[in-house]
Amino acid sequence: MPSKLAVIAIDANRPQVVADFWCEVLGWHVVETDGEVISIGPRDKAWPSIDVIQVPEGKTVKNRLHFDLRADGVSTAEELERLLVLGARRVDVGQGADVSWVVLGDPEGNEFCLLSRTVQDVGQG
Repeated sequence: MPSKLAVIAIDANRPQVVADFWCEVLGWHVVETDGEVISIGPRDKAWPSIDVIQVPEGKTVKNRLHFDLRADGVSTAEELERLLVLGARRVDVGQGADVSWVVLGDPEGNEFCLLSRTVQDVGQG
């Protein structure tokens, strides 16, 4: 039987800020707080969840793994504006001006992408 993706871990200097950001982005909530770890997840308790873990060091290089998001129920432009209001910022990782996605960083600079096609455009919603 194959493995199942259970938890994605994000290191953070300010775990509450990062957890709050991702809860707002994904419509999730805090599931558990245990010392230096804040676990967030969907209200239906589906997997995976995200653990935001307190670490002393700051982010220094481009992420080797990142999230790709799709707008769901709104246009990509509307979702981009919402993400920027929540505290995301545009990030240049060398992607070029002709790509169809937008590279953003969370409050601590962890990169993620907003894809150009919505959930409804690709038939996943």
